[in-house]
Amino acid sequence: MDRDIAAVGGFVVLFILMFLRVPIGIAMGIVGIGGFAALKGWDAGLNLLLNSPWRTVTDYSLSVVPLFLLMGVFASASGMSRELFRVSRAWVGHRRGGLAVSTVLACAGFAAINGSSVATTATMTQVALPEMRRAGYNAATAAGTIAAGGTLGIMIPPSVAMLIYAILTEQDVARLFIAGILPGLLAVVLYTLTIQILARRNPDRFPVSERQGYRERIASLKDIWATILLFGIVVGAMYGGIVTVTEAAGVGAIGALLIGLARRRLDWKTIQACLVDSLRTSASIFIIAVGAFLFSYFLTITRSTQNITAFLVDLPIGPYGVLTVLLLIYILLGAVMDELAIIILTVPIVFPAMMALGFDPTWFGVIIVMTMTIGLIAPPVGMNVFVINAMARDIGLFKIYGGVMPFLYADILRLAILCAFPSISLLLPNLMP
Repeated sequence: MDRDIAAVGGFVVLFILMFLRVPIGIAMGIVGIGGFAALKGWDAGLNLLLNSPWRTVTDYSLSVVPLFLLMGVFASASGMSRELFRVSRAWVGHRRGGLAVSTVLACAGFAAINGSSVATTATMTQVALPEMRRAGYNAATAAGTIAAGGTLGIMIPPSVAMLIYAILTEQDVARLFIAGILPGLLAVVLYTLTIQILARRNPDRFPVSERQGYRERIASLKDIWATILLFGIVVGAMYGGIVTVTEAAGVGAIGALLIGLARRRLDWKTIQACLVDSLRTSASIFIIAVGAFLFSYFLTITRSTQNITAFLVDLPIGPYGVLTVLLLIYILLGAVMDELAIIILTVPIVFPAMMALGFDPTWFGVIIVMTMTIGLIAPPVGMNVFVINAMARDIGLFKIYGGVMPFLYADILRLAILCAFPSISLLLPNLMP
């Protein structure tokens, strides 16, 4: 069989399986094994099926994924998200749109100890949505704010998406994590400005909450010591070169557990539930990883990666023209696929081309993850939107999409700023020892 025809056929079958709602990891595995067997024979295909999954799930570098997920689950069960929201509400809740701003700030704080956008969205839907609706916020506005704020989960370190990108491209994980801090803070600023603009234009949709005195505000700060301590231990130790990323993830998971026990927020049943929750999420990520690596073997023998790299490099539109095309494709893919599946599937293909065009690998990683955040809230799917809809069934999908659109425009502006000024992403990494 001709290798080019096999490659095209493989992608067609993959998208057909995805359209039929076959899980992305299973679909990539089926196409990878089937395509490899069609070109190399069934003995080679079955041998690949026997060896590749075992090598993937026992890869030491991937052990950091369940550890960071476990840290986030323990932190959530310990009530840190509620404390972050209460502090934010105490300081800015009395302003017009203050509860919406508080939600964004709480999402940013929780993202610093979580690493998952879906988990951040689900947690803040439980914490912030009832408070915003009780205060008189429009349902679409409240849901849209939470969906947008939830995207910070994969921008502010530790980020599972950045971790997977670093493993696939053999980049320094700590450097990539640090590179996400300023873009994440830029998102917080732009979301806050978006809320203020909307509040000025539609004040009825952004009620004012009761003002709290300075004594209450200062007192509220004592509740966030656990979040600051956990973030400082994990990111500070990595930034200072004291521990490796895997060690930092282990320390973070144990630290979150000990903090929860010390504050009597975790009992044995809660710990068991946290372990099961993190195991379930880790298993889904590893299934995607196994399928992607199987599919990558098929792409390797068809020389698809080399052919796509040569095609992109030779396009007569210049490096930033190629980047623009890729980002548009990523936004479209992000609207219909899981962000981790997109990264695992596409980065090995496009990364060589981006390096050949002269882009910085750390900056490109931030840009890719940033584009994923747009897909998380963009129609027709938008994973964060579906999470909120599943937890608040009375708020329809179209209402949530309506509430999230202004934030989507802010995300596109942020993407343009980061593309125009790469130094924003690279400033902190360049200061690392």
